[in-house]
Amino acid sequence: MSSMDQTSVAAAPQEEKVASPGGGIAPSERALRIIVPVVMLVALVGLWEWYTTAYNVPHYILPGPDLVAQSMINDWPVLSQALLVTLKITFAALGIALVGGVLIAILFAQSKWIELALSPYMVILQVTPVVAVAPLILIYAPSTQAALLICAWLVAFFPVFSNTAQGLKSTDHNLLNLFELYGASRWQTLIHLKLPAALPFFLAGLRIAGGLALIAAVVAEFAAGSAGAGSGLAFRILESQYRLNIPRLFAALLLLCGTGVAIYGVTSLLSHLLLRRWHESAIRREN
Repeated sequence: MSSMDQTSVAAAPQEEKVASPGGGIAPSERALRIIVPVVMLVALVGLWEWYTTAYNVPHYILPGPDLVAQSMINDWPVLSQALLVTLKITFAALGIALVGGVLIAILFAQSKWIELALSPYMVILQVTPVVAVAPLILIYAPSTQAALLICAWLVAFFPVFSNTAQGLKSTDHNLLNLFELYGASRWQTLIHLKLPAALPFFLAGLRIAGGLALIAAVVAEFAAGSAGAGSGLAFRILESQYRLNIPRLFAALLLLCGTGVAIYGVTSLLSHLLLRRWHESAIRREN
């Protein structure tokens, strides 16, 4: 064996150690994923504060971050109550959308006749703007809260249904043939094969539906024009606009943004926990 070959053999284990440090994200990369967005946020807030101070911008046009933070603290009893109302509508609509979307998707996968009969109406529900149908829903719903819930459900339902139905249809045909070969019933095939195969699609729909449910709850409240003690953040935004209380308006917007980010973060974490050990979309490559 030549000296060059001996050198290559001796260096091979060292190269393998460098190439696979552990299969996960390096600590430095994890730190950068946190530090870079935080630094960007601090820079934007600092630029915002500098602009409002340097140009003496009136607070009823653009309040500084300090005024927004002060309004968040002073108006927290009102804003927190409104946030709670919005969250109740959001999560109730999301829960109903999850149950209804999955069940109807399963019916579509199990029966071609049901799919042919209901598919056009599923499309109609998706393409009809919720703002256009909100006044009609307000007429027939037993209460304003029920109307808001229906509007939010209409928007959150279709991503769950569509993604789950697509996942059920995307099951590997070779595995389906194997289940048929072993004499599995339709429900056994559904439970042990189709539903696990559709799980990544369902979780993708869940991430989309979570944000859409919050958006729909706010838009529905705008359309309904509900007011009073039981109102959500949408009414508080409108109220702040009419009263030129712009710091409170910004505070309400920040609460909505934070809630949307939190919902997306929780649904993404759930997806990662359920898929990280077996699905290609969550398994990290070692090279």
